[in-house]
Amino acid sequence: MIDGPERFNGSFTQQEPIPEEGIEAAVAVLRHGRLHRYNTAPGEVAETALLEEEFAGLVGAKYCLAVASGGYALGCALRAVGVAAGDAVLTNAFTLAPVPGSIAAVGAWPVFVEVTEELTIDLAHLEVMARESGARVLMLSHMRGHLCDMDALMALCGRLGVTVIEDCAHTMGASWRGVPSGRHGLVGCYSMQTYKHVNSGEGGLLVSDDPQVMARAVLLSGSYMLYGRHRAAPPVEAFEAIRLDVPNVSGRMDNLRAAILRPQLRMLDERRERWGVLYRTMEAGLRDTAGLRLVERPEEEVYVASSFQFLLPDWAEGRVRALLARCAARGVELKWFGAAEPVAFTSRYEHWAYARPVPLPKTDKVLAGLMDMRLPLTFSPADVAMIARIIRAEVLAVQQSGEEAVVAPVVGD
Repeated sequence: MIDGPERFNGSFTQQEPIPEEGIEAAVAVLRHGRLHRYNTAPGEVAETALLEEEFAGLVGAKYCLAVASGGYALGCALRAVGVAAGDAVLTNAFTLAPVPGSIAAVGAWPVFVEVTEELTIDLAHLEVMARESGARVLMLSHMRGHLCDMDALMALCGRLGVTVIEDCAHTMGASWRGVPSGRHGLVGCYSMQTYKHVNSGEGGLLVSDDPQVMARAVLLSGSYMLYGRHRAAPPVEAFEAIRLDVPNVSGRMDNLRAAILRPQLRMLDERRERWGVLYRTMEAGLRDTAGLRLVERPEEEVYVASSFQFLLPDWAEGRVRALLARCAARGVELKWFGAAEPVAFTSRYEHWAYARPVPLPKTDKVLAGLMDMRLPLTFSPADVAMIARIIRAEVLAVQQSGEEAVVAPVVGD
């Protein structure tokens, strides 16, 4: 009997369980019932306040604020740095919908910047668009965990007078030349959504060393006049002049999610190492595959590789769709950023009509052949090696057969 081709039977969306310490801490919160961050017993420090203090220490920030989601963190940061309705805000063309969505939510206008083949922001085009638009804020999306040359970017933005907000949804635990992601810009924003590097279902964090920016963020998040209960916020004097002028745009994190997250922060280094093994296994399995190009990582970057991307340069749409179908039939879920219509979480700048996007030919060329997949820590290195063998075989098969498909399978992010 001749065995058929390998098929992967794992789940690309299955995360690891919450650590026992987090479960026990969550149960303790449920038992005492004080889920609201400002509902504390005498002498008690809220789990949310402790989370902020611990994350600030982890990344070396003076201040930290925990909020309801990564998207809320982005919008809060925009308001806190002074972005107002009608302002232009620069951002990568290659990102996910919550980034331009947060800009639109404050009434501002997203100005998209081209992406390079390294999947990072094009600095030359950034300068052009900053001058053309007059934008004074850049929301820099470290999309899929890829860091640009942060030294060059910060030098350029300093020269242009552009304030940088870092979207670190995919780079918690990453760094550039030893500086943690989120610590180059004025504000760093992080996500704790299920598929990120720590998991509370939803959740966000902001960090900054600027007392006025962070005081505004705390008030915006819905602190009322209870900001004195924070342990990683500016001193109360920073709030006095603005406390009646900043609106309450409630988006606080609760103690239940904070309790789940605190133990996971201590696991971040170990998780980064495990993701690195999976990433390098995938990279080795796909390297030198004809028709497929890897995204090379710079030496200055320490990355947290919870996903993997590769390029299919100059592939026709039908051929890409054939590859998607063939891989899906063997249990491998690939996402494609070149599809004409958005699928689940996977969309691109031209799909966000509210932003009035203009064509970006360099980005279009990159996204047309950009494939993406998750690498959950529930995968073993052997799992990833099998996935790489399947992708490699199907890439070669499609090229050799000249096969094309009209309809691609629908797979989510």
